[in-house]
Parts: sequence; structure tokens; C-alpha cells
Amino acid sequence: MVDTSCICFCHLTYHLSRGVKNFLGGSVATAQFFLGVDGGATRCRARLRDSSGRELGHGLGPASNIYLDFDEAMRVVRETIESAIAAGAPRQEIAVGLSLAGLSDDEEAARVSAALPGFAHIVAVNDAVAACVGANGLGDGGLIIAGTGSAGIARVGARTTIIGGRGFWLGDDGSAARLGESALRATLRAIDGLEPMSGLAQALGRHFDGDPLRMSRWAADARPRDYGAFAPQILDVARSGDMRAREIVGEAASAIASLANALNALGAERVALAGGFGEPLRPFLPPDVAKRLSAPRRDAVDGAILLIGGTLAEDAACP
Repeated sequence: MVDTSCICFCHLTYHLSRGVKNFLGGSVATAQFFLGVDGGATRCRARLRDSSGRELGHGLGPASNIYLDFDEAMRVVRETIESAIAAGAPRQEIAVGLSLAGLSDDEEAARVSAALPGFAHIVAVNDAVAACVGANGLGDGGLIIAGTGSAGIARVGARTTIIGGRGFWLGDDGSAARLGESALRATLRAIDGLEPMSGLAQALGRHFDGDPLRMSRWAADARPRDYGAFAPQILDVARSGDMRAREIVGEAASAIASLANALNALGAERVALAGGFGEPLRPFLPPDVAKRLSAPRRDAVDGAILLIGGTLAEDAACP
């Protein structure tokens, strides 16, 4: 249920370039085609457009998180790119914008770009930057990404600031993964008799036959997306009126509201809400916050294309 733009985000602030880093030689002036790639923990997407913004091809691949397995992630990125450029656009005429989950410094971006030789020009950015540009265009704006992970980003004037995120262990409040972890903790406490048995605990406990040892063994190998997979059921239980579920979902909603307020304080007047968990959580947000959060205009793939100097066809709807 979650979106690629939503995983672990490292904290970084870009100045002057507003988050754009060019890591390979070549010139965008020589590019006749523009390729956007969004790689994350759930899937990898690529989209090829010509100089007029018309879509020529697209590719879809599995997870491509460079921090879990760099070589495997880059293999997925390359294969997804090949699917998108199968129409025959020559590499030396393609400018590539890479949107990657958690990308945090020039050294990492250079390593990624070096694994993709032959293109006219490559720009690599944190996926939150590309998602924000996709959501609002190249002007000022903010974005909250709520999916497996969570983060907020504000692009105002010459500064781009990413807040929140920090990964599953130290952050990602308001995310599907954090919601799942909180609900499973409550379930285990109920099974152990440390808190009252709730409808939430009954529903989630059935996945483990009510066995706390089985839950513990599962957790030993579980990844954030495994926790996030419980989010739809948790929201369903909360909608049914279960107070424990509503309490836990309310904590996630409060975390998203805090991100929205922080982005407004940074000067981002228009703030969009994106990610596979964002819209399902919207009904639980404080009404004033829900009203302020806009829908994204475009996605992170098209944001990466804009950052590389491409254009978007006016009649192309946001995927």
C-alpha cells in the first residue's frame, strides 16, 4: 500500500543549488530526452520524456534501497531504466534525474551516478527533494511524505530543508511502519495482560495465533515495510470505533500535523501530502491541518525530470 517516496530520510539542508547535485560530466544542453527515476524500499519507477514533455516510455521494478544492498539496488535501477528507454533513445542524449530514498551526501550520490555510465548528464537528489518539486513545481512549497517512512521538506528561496524522517529506529513518526510497530506493541502488551484486551489487539493477534513468542520471532527479522503492511487493518479497526486503535492512529495523525506546522513555520505556504499512507490518514488529521494540505501536482519521477531541466506536457496528469 505504500509509496516509494516513503522510506528512510536523512536530514540535510541544501543551499544555493536547492538540492540539485550534478555528479557526472556531460551537459544537459546536449540532452534531447529526460529520464526520471524514483528508487525506494517498495519499488523503483522510471519515466522517459522528450524535450516537449511527452512521455515516451516507463519502467517499473522492485525495491531498490541503496542502503540495504547497494549492488542489488543499482541492478534494479539499471533494469528499470532499460525498460523505460526500450524505445531506442540513445544514452548519450538522455539526461537522468535520480530520486533516491535517504540520499544524504555528495559521496553517496557520486557512487550511484558512477554506476550509470554513458548518459549525457546525471543529477542525484534525496527522494524528498524530487517529490517536493513534483508536488509543487520548481517554486517555493512544502511536502509531507507519509508512507512506509515519513518526512517533511520545505523549499523556500535558496534553501531546501528536510525535517523528520531519521529512519525507522529513530524517527518516521506518522508513518505506516511506525503505526504498525506501535499497534503491535500494544497487541503484545494485551496478550501478556499488561493492558486491557482491545479490538485492535484481537485483530492483530490473530496473525500470530495469539502467540507472543511467534510475534517476537517475527519481529527479529521484520523490516519497516513488514510493520507498515498492518496499517490498512489498523485504520479499519480505528474506523470501527475501537478506542485503542483510534488512540494509536491519533498519535500518527498528530505527528503529521507537527510536520505540517513545522513546514509552515519555515515559510512553505503551500504544503502537499503524499505517500501511500497520507490520504488514508487524512480523515484522522486535525480539521485545520487537513484543510491546509494539498494534493501533489506531480510525483517524484516527474520532479526528478524537472530538476534535470526537462519539461512536462500540460495534458499529462500526475501518475
